[in-house]
Amino acid sequence: MGAVLDELNDWLKADGEADYITLSGSGEPTLHSRFGDVLGFLQTIKTPSLLLTNGTMLTIPDVREAASRADIVKVSLSAWDQHSFQVVNRPHDQLNFEKIVEGLLEFRSQFKGELWLEVFLLYGINSMPNDVEKIAAYAKKIQPDCIQLNTVTRPPAEDFAEALLQHQMVELSDLFEPTAELINEFNSTHASHQQVTEDNILDMLKRRPCTSVQIASAFGLHTHEVAKYLGKLLHEKHIFMVHRNTEIYYTVWDTNK
Repeated sequence: MGAVLDELNDWLKADGEADYITLSGSGEPTLHSRFGDVLGFLQTIKTPSLLLTNGTMLTIPDVREAASRADIVKVSLSAWDQHSFQVVNRPHDQLNFEKIVEGLLEFRSQFKGELWLEVFLLYGINSMPNDVEKIAAYAKKIQPDCIQLNTVTRPPAEDFAEALLQHQMVELSDLFEPTAELINEFNSTHASHQQVTEDNILDMLKRRPCTSVQIASAFGLHTHEVAKYLGKLLHEKHIFMVHRNTEIYYTVWDTNK
């Protein structure tokens, strides 16, 4: 916790600039007992805070109260019943879909900030119009400020997890109220202000595999410049390439193996 606040303070002293300061990480941020303290600190600065959560812990009143300190909370909802929840999310056996939805509704009633809902669609799994309509019905009950559709953009955990085509996403977006928007998670209006180093790129790849185009978009670089950084990181064996369909992703070696 202290290390996180120290890093934020160092960033602020260095004239840090960003669209949002996001709590995410490689796991569920609301599992950390002091994530609310970080959000409380962020309430004292001008940059808005964004909490990314799968919503499973919002069944707990203390977690809902802590999450309410964020300016924006983005929750995922990609299923419509317990079976689809298990297929798409592969949750812990004790997690119940209906209780999670109840937690979301409770949170919506008390949260004064913006609530965003992300729906992650997988081809042939939760992408049939009838199924998406069921998700949209839950979304209408939750009444988020915006709904965002996403699909596979990075190498998934399972080969059967396939992306939808752009036109399919557009057609399904009309099933939501308000109409869902298609998101590009690497788009940033402040990208050109960032000072890029190999460590910056390596830190990004530790969080998630990325293509060179995604890295370029995130940091406001030309792809030729990104290629120089990637070439050095590959040569020094900090990263490796993963081929997924027609795309090449870059990721870090798992040092725990």
